[in-house]
Amino acid sequence: MYIRIRAVDVVRVPPEKLGVDLQAVVKGVLRDRLEGRMDKKVGMFIVIEEVRDIKKGRIMIGDAGVYYETVFDALVFRPKMQEIVEGVVVEIVEFGAFVEIGPLDGLLHISQITDEYISYDEKGAKLVTKDTGRTLGEGDRLRARIVAISLNEQDPGDSKIGLTMRQPGLGKLEWIEEEREKEKKKEE
Repeated sequence: MYIRIRAVDVVRVPPEKLGVDLQAVVKGVLRDRLEGRMDKKVGMFIVIEEVRDIKKGRIMIGDAGVYYETVFDALVFRPKMQEIVEGVVVEIVEFGAFVEIGPLDGLLHISQITDEYISYDEKGAKLVTKDTGRTLGEGDRLRARIVAISLNEQDPGDSKIGLTMRQPGLGKLEWIEEEREKEKKKEE
């Protein structure tokens, strides 16, 4: 999910920034250009942590800026198929729940919540199971598995991540705890 990487990029330092602390300028340019951006292979850049190395600058004809090859460390968010994630329900809709997992939201479709029949309570903004009466609403913490990923580099907010909780050990955290307690009582 969250990974520290070491990357290499070419940074253009504008002429008005020349003569200022190069390390700080390069880090600022990298932050402006990369933080919050999505790259399908790397993931979403969360923060540029440290500039490790700056090579000699190069000047291009017709451009007053200087280009520096730069090595830097960054923290990225990279969802992976079949990864188990914990998140918070941020919105309940008729067809499921949107779950915040890191900087992105995943969709937990109503068919992927439990084996029970589920109905949508519009007034209470909750999903309710028929047999056990369990509810899923905004603010609930849960554990799910990633089953589909479609990242959008142009608009990271439009990326789609599909989730499921139909597996032992997954579900609303309260439900998982209830199941553990039942297992303990069986063993006694």
